Amino acid sequence: MAKTQDPTAMMKDIMGAFPVDTKAMEDAFKTTATLNEKLSGVALEAAEKSTEISAKWAKDTLTKLADMSKAKAEPADYAKAMTDFASAQAEVASENMAAFAEIAKKVQMDTVELMMAAGKDISEDASAAVKKATNDATAAAKKATSAATSK
Repeated sequence: MAKTQDPTAMMKDIMGAFPVDTKAMEDAFKTTATLNEKLSGVALEAAEKSTEISAKWAKDTLTKLADMSKAKAEPADYAKAMTDFASAQAEVASENMAAFAEIAKKVQMDTVELMMAAGKDISEDASAAVKKATNDATAAAKKATSAATSK
């Protein structure tokens, strides 16, 4: 009479034969954490540069307002001071908007570069994890099969 296999024992043997590899998860976490750190760096650098531009713009505007508000000898000088101020502000606004656009362009380029590099890293990590899992599963299945047939 053939020996009856215990299904619970077989499942226990099969599940025990499959190793749990946490390294792939750790690598994925590290890759994500590194990406987040780099993206935060890009954002913080952009914020710092934007703040510098804004602060300089405000300081220049206040200086020009102080010059404009000084007492003038002739009434026509007030009109000229207003015109000069408006003209200078238009020029400064154009320069500062161009500087903000450069910051935005750099943020976009850096972000795309980081995402492409991270995508490559994540793809490589995933490929390695799938390959290892496949090899481990194959080995475990062979071990379980040989263990089941030898009983």
